[in-house]
Amino acid sequence: MTNQSGEPLSWNCPACSRRVPARFEDCRCGFRRQAPPPFAVAPDAAEQPRSTPASLLLILGAALGIGVAVLMLRSRGEQPAAIPVTTAAAPVATEQPQPATPEASVIPNPVRIGTPSSPQPEQLSIETIVSQSLPAVASIDTGTARGSGFFVRPDLVVTNNHVVEGQSSVQLQAGNVKYSAHVMTTSPGVDLALLQVYGTSPNQPTLRLGSTSDARAGEEVIAIGYALGALSNTVTRGIVSAVRQSGAVTLIQTDAAINPGNSGGPLLDRNGNVIGINTMGVSKQMSEGLGFAISVDHVKDLLAGHTTASTATTPLAQLNQAMNGGSEADQQRASGQMQLEQAFEWASKNGAQLDSDWDKGAKTCVVSAPSVGDRTWFATWEPGSVRLAVNNGYNCTGWLDGFTNNANQIRATLTKATDTARAAGVYPGVVRDLRRKYRLEWRGWDH
Repeated sequence: MTNQSGEPLSWNCPACSRRVPARFEDCRCGFRRQAPPPFAVAPDAAEQPRSTPASLLLILGAALGIGVAVLMLRSRGEQPAAIPVTTAAAPVATEQPQPATPEASVIPNPVRIGTPSSPQPEQLSIETIVSQSLPAVASIDTGTARGSGFFVRPDLVVTNNHVVEGQSSVQLQAGNVKYSAHVMTTSPGVDLALLQVYGTSPNQPTLRLGSTSDARAGEEVIAIGYALGALSNTVTRGIVSAVRQSGAVTLIQTDAAINPGNSGGPLLDRNGNVIGINTMGVSKQMSEGLGFAISVDHVKDLLAGHTTASTATTPLAQLNQAMNGGSEADQQRASGQMQLEQAFEWASKNGAQLDSDWDKGAKTCVVSAPSVGDRTWFATWEPGSVRLAVNNGYNCTGWLDGFTNNANQIRATLTKATDTARAAGVYPGVVRDLRRKYRLEWRGWDH
């Protein structure tokens, strides 16, 4: 047996075989135990630590691994999302973990810092847009109607189909230059037409085509055209209210004023791009400040050779019908009335010029002329009714012949426009009201 220190509790006496307690060196028989030699320690034994059981090492290793894993997870959760920074490409080891893609990110809607991938162009001032765009906008005169258009190529103009409907050739004016144009392509289904222009300069300014997909409710837009077919450089400003569908046609609703004569002109965004083609405002029964433009995307289709099937009414007439609940005949009548009034506006403008010419020439050449209508020169529409001065040193006959030719052009235009309006169902009372409104009453109209 041994004590807690590992030392024996007793020793055997070799002389008498007795068990002698270890604290005694002498046995009863007189035998003395020899002291043991000092314990020899190996040179490195004192420096070796006591060995640890393998099971304890396994337990400690597992606990340490779990602790490290917990610390790593906690540290990862506390770190903010890394902001991607564009740097020069560097080789990456195959075992190196790759950064997570935006789709795999656990952060909703991560904020991107720096230049966006598709920067928006800087908006131009309205003055810059107008000054750059006006040279590309043209007035269109068909003889029975007036409207607007704009150049998309030096020899190609876009306008509304209803402006040139029934015509094969028209007259254009851009700035102070006049051109002849051929009606090349029409698409009544979207109320658009392309005009081939002759004799233009290769440097003729043109407009860029944007896209209606870029139009946003509330954004500012600019409409340019020839109001009433005569007032050049007519610029109005408004906002986009909505982008709407009328059957297969996309329309941009805006509160920019679109007056008769503006039809066919461009609707521009603040980058100077065409996003729509102005068409007439809705019927007068609707509220003011409500206008529409045909999506420029339909122009792109037309330029690519795609046309929309013809319909009995224009896209705007269809929209009017949807809002008013009127029949197709009602919409046709309303469209005919708007075109008739456009013709009367044109006649009134040109009639004012003839008023001035008559007053100057009549002082020298006219002896008498009967009163046959609202304007004195209406007498030229009745052959032989104007008496001229003779032998006064002036060629009064030549002056009267030239004047009568100009007056007859107005008469022919109004006659054709009136016949077209009546075929569309416009009431006779409407025609009479327009004659009074524009001071174009003549006793021979209904004969």
